[in-house]
Amino acid sequence: MTFVATGGLGSQIGNHTDQVVEQLGRAIVSGEYPPETMIPLDPDISEMFNVSRTVVREAKKTLIAKGLIQSKAKVGTHVRPSSEWNMFDPDVLRWHSVLKNSRPFLEDLFEIRLIFEPAAAEQAAKRASDAECAALGKLCDNLSTGQDRAAVAVADLEFHKMVLKLSGNRFLQSLGDLVQTALYSLFIAEANERNDQETYEFVARHRAIVTAIAKGDAEAAGEAMRAVILAGRRIELST
Repeated sequence: MTFVATGGLGSQIGNHTDQVVEQLGRAIVSGEYPPETMIPLDPDISEMFNVSRTVVREAKKTLIAKGLIQSKAKVGTHVRPSSEWNMFDPDVLRWHSVLKNSRPFLEDLFEIRLIFEPAAAEQAAKRASDAECAALGKLCDNLSTGQDRAAVAVADLEFHKMVLKLSGNRFLQSLGDLVQTALYSLFIAEANERNDQETYEFVARHRAIVTAIAKGDAEAAGEAMRAVILAGRRIELST
């Protein structure tokens, strides 16, 4: 495993615990420490990062809470199966999104979006007011006026979060905040820019969501959201 040079964390990073969590978490998610294997002992981690054992213990508590590791007295600390990780934890999502081989993660991510975002759009069509529909329309406009890839990514993030908010369901809103955080990092990392035709189609698919919600057509809103997600999946999984 590749670590920051000895003394680097101690001299440059204020929150040592967060940095240990970050590096160990990334190493676990990337497979440097496969499931069921042991991570180094506390004294070894302390030396690797040039931090106190108290910091190491706090970092391990955080990773335990995220479901990544399990610690047993007189046995040590081992990595839990990936099926037991908390995939709704923002850090775990982020660590997955930057993997070199992120395809399995992306497939799972798009699958769960297909489960709950069309449902959110359907509920939004039943509940959104005229003013809220107008606000959603303005967010859609931002998709075509963004100056660069990052601006469009932010606009797309805000659009989807707004749909989830308009669903009126707090659980859907919470799910969206976490999943969209991962999607934002994927958009930023994508090198290819859309051409004019692709941009037109991209905006038109989102505009169909706005139109359906404004008309109160729940079925059409759900289908329009599904079309947006499927188009995104085709693009992301083909790169």
